[in-house]
Amino acid sequence: MKPFINEDFLLENKTARRLYHAFSEHHPIIDFHCHLSPAMIAEDRQFSDLGQAWLEGDHYKWRAMRTNGIAEKYCTGDASPKEKFSKWSETVPATIGNPLYHWTHLELARYFGIYDLLSPATSDKIYDKASSMLRSKDFSIRSLIRRMNVEVICTTDDPIDSLEFHRNLKESFEVKVLPGFRPDNAIRIEDPSKFTVYLEKLGEASDVSIRDFSSFIEALDKRHEYFHKNGGRLSDHGLDRFYFTPFTQDETDRIFRNLLSGNAPDPDQSEKFKTAVMLNLCRMNHKRGWTQQFHVGAMRNNNSRMFRKMGPDTGWDSIGIGQDAIKMSSFLDTLDNSDQLARTILYNLNPSDNEIMISMTGNFNDGTQAAKVQYGAAWWFLDQKAGMEKHFRDLASLGLLRRFIGMVTDSRSFLSYPRHEYFRRLICNFIGSEIEKGLIPDDDSLVKSLIEGISYRNAKEYFGF
Repeated sequence: MKPFINEDFLLENKTARRLYHAFSEHHPIIDFHCHLSPAMIAEDRQFSDLGQAWLEGDHYKWRAMRTNGIAEKYCTGDASPKEKFSKWSETVPATIGNPLYHWTHLELARYFGIYDLLSPATSDKIYDKASSMLRSKDFSIRSLIRRMNVEVICTTDDPIDSLEFHRNLKESFEVKVLPGFRPDNAIRIEDPSKFTVYLEKLGEASDVSIRDFSSFIEALDKRHEYFHKNGGRLSDHGLDRFYFTPFTQDETDRIFRNLLSGNAPDPDQSEKFKTAVMLNLCRMNHKRGWTQQFHVGAMRNNNSRMFRKMGPDTGWDSIGIGQDAIKMSSFLDTLDNSDQLARTILYNLNPSDNEIMISMTGNFNDGTQAAKVQYGAAWWFLDQKAGMEKHFRDLASLGLLRRFIGMVTDSRSFLSYPRHEYFRRLICNFIGSEIEKGLIPDDDSLVKSLIEGISYRNAKEYFGF
């Protein structure tokens, strides 16, 4: 009997298997959006055991463990890494149907050559073997990245970050590790006291005395230029939704002064301020020839008690309401109207927005570049088999699947790169199934470029890496 993870995993027919093995599996990985730590890569950190490598910072696993009745002590608490791993092993059999079950076993197979199913019965054996391997110099963080044939990594970095680790990596590591400009803190104005603390740090980093809205934008622009000089070519914006409402310079100045005085904005003021800041940031992206990414639709920090206790990105987020297509259109149109719309990738978290997003991209593709405005890969809660398959169908129906730039890990885990393999197997299975139904010609001169493009080449060409 074949092991669960085998050469034809997820490939349901002969054509899908041929497409994957011939045209997809051997290509390098371009991971143009992730949350990996550049400091840990620069230090070439060595994990002490599999519990630390797998469960440190992974809110996907924490959510599953909590849902399985595992106490917080074993998720983010003070239990030992081995105790946490044991509780994860108890949870894995309950994740059948969830991508975590597939990812877990892909990661065991690809990094450690372990093909046993993880459960309480196999927990100790798997933990001991993988942990022993991780302590070897051949399994340092850089070695893990090399093992997965990664070519480019784009991290997620605040404008105030020094980028010292990126500079170190440019000289010491053959894999490109580039900074990604993530200025979300520049529009978090609900708490004026926290915002003013951030302004102080931004002013120090940019060497700009921030007194008004104009000097605030000047400081952001200086940091944008600094990222550019250090290899940055992408921005990322994690928004609950697109913002848009008309504003004047006087209004933004008044709102900014009120924030400095400690006054929280009302909803209309907040919308105007966020619209103004986001438009300015996007004009910077266009000015320097960058690509901008919009991750919209997350409803974050729902559990206020746990947020107060643990902070953000600890597993208390969910899918938010659908996007306002009018605001999205007005925002993009404002930039396009002055010919300042940069290359743009749109990601949504609510599956009801798929068709809105895809059809929106077509409104702003002007022929200057193939798929200048892109529909990004299925993201976060949609980053699973059914979500990806719906994504492929919707994009093929309403856009150009041939120009799709493919997968990102969006991950904090250094063991997450088999997600690219997962994606590639699913896209090959999708195309292979369509071929076998007679809906796509069985012609290698046609499908080879399709599969190779989505797997690797489209991203390389789109970003110019």
